[in-house]
Amino acid sequence: MPRYFFDIHDGTFRLDEDGVECPDFDAVRREARRTLPEIAREILPEDGDHHTITCRVRDEQHETVYTATLIFNGFSSHQVPR
Repeated sequence: MPRYFFDIHDGTFRLDEDGVECPDFDAVRREARRTLPEIAREILPEDGDHHTITCRVRDEQHETVYTATLIFNGFSSHQVPR
């Protein structure tokens, strides 16, 4: 089964050195969609309302085969009284 590497970029770059075996391209897409929210829960800053996380998937030849981006934008509908 082919191995794919899910590199993460969110202002810093995390190279996936282990990879994940995926039987087909649909499995690669599912893994990227599963990975992004998990990472967001771990690394979103508690004091920030804007953050972008990108997952770049490489195949065994180190060619990029898929890229997915998760964007978090938080906006307050209430202004804090002074």
